[in-house]
Amino acid sequence: MLITAAGWGANQFSPLLGAYRHELGLSSATVTGLFAVYVVGLIPGLLLGGPGADRYGRKPVVLGAVVLSLLATLALMADQTLLLGIGRFFSGAAMGAVLAAGSAWVKELSHPPYDPDAAPAAGARRASLLLSAGFGIGGLVAGLLAQWTSLFTAYFPHLVLSVVALALAARLPETRPPRVAGGATGIRDPRFWRLVAPVAPWVFAAPSIGFAVLPGLVEKRLPGFETAYAGVAIAMVLGAGLLIQPFGRRLADHGVLPVAVTGLSAVCAGLLIGALAAATTQPVVALVADLLLGTGYGLCVTFGLTEIGKIAPPSGLARLSAIFWALTYVGFCAPYVFALLEELTTAPVILVGAAALTVVTGVAVPALSSTVREVPARGR
Repeated sequence: MLITAAGWGANQFSPLLGAYRHELGLSSATVTGLFAVYVVGLIPGLLLGGPGADRYGRKPVVLGAVVLSLLATLALMADQTLLLGIGRFFSGAAMGAVLAAGSAWVKELSHPPYDPDAAPAAGARRASLLLSAGFGIGGLVAGLLAQWTSLFTAYFPHLVLSVVALALAARLPETRPPRVAGGATGIRDPRFWRLVAPVAPWVFAAPSIGFAVLPGLVEKRLPGFETAYAGVAIAMVLGAGLLIQPFGRRLADHGVLPVAVTGLSAVCAGLLIGALAAATTQPVVALVADLLLGTGYGLCVTFGLTEIGKIAPPSGLARLSAIFWALTYVGFCAPYVFALLEELTTAPVILVGAAALTVVTGVAVPALSSTVREVPARGR
């Protein structure tokens, strides 16, 4: 529940971008800046949270991060530009720490008595499921509340969820006792750089395009309902990422590489349909694209978490998780890059170009896999 609460707090702001632009009179540049500040905060959260979790334990890092996420939401409720920026920054920092420490904690809790050599797949799937649930439900609920109540009340559910999650998690055990800093992380393993790293940016490039770019391209067909539609788009993207997990598990039985290739194929198809939605300004077509982009997100994140669970030694799992999540959040720059490219060409052309890049990645990863040794899953 802690990971779900953190994901909720991180993504509840996204469907409100249009509402802030219209109701508070913020410029498009300011709104884009507020979206980007989250990524700025995320990096120190990842870089400090991963080593901190390996050195001091998972539990204190995750609990402290969720408290920080709660305080960030209180800042967002003030509806002042400066406090919005502060809230977004600390939302990112909290999410970074939870991503780094929380995925490792879930993996270890999934295999009592916390065997460091236990197979990573189940823990990776649980972490991605909990994260997707928070991202998707949080965005949907915030969007609907903002549409029919106010921006202020849109943040209340996260406050309640965070308090409940902290109360319930207080009883959870620590799985990694405090230890001295240092030790291997698996960062030098060629599988990480040749297979995981190329796929990582697509993990969040796909959903950020789905819920931060596509709704704006079709919103003129939805006068008065832009915020609600943005919330639905988030739920479609991340709900698809949540529901695809059982299929990903069955696909992984034949090897983890097909999970990555299938995920990239789904992202490619979503971008092409998104280009069609942009050309026709059809909201329903954009939602179909969102479903495919979400499917790709779910498969790509499962691939990455499963592989780093194989690569990282027990003492370096949180740190390698932090590096992986830092690479994934490069994809969150996609809306900003999209806005820059719109000065040069049209939205459909940009989306088709992005689809071509997924094809390049999908061809390169299997080719590179033949140059590295397969890492067997750790098991008893």
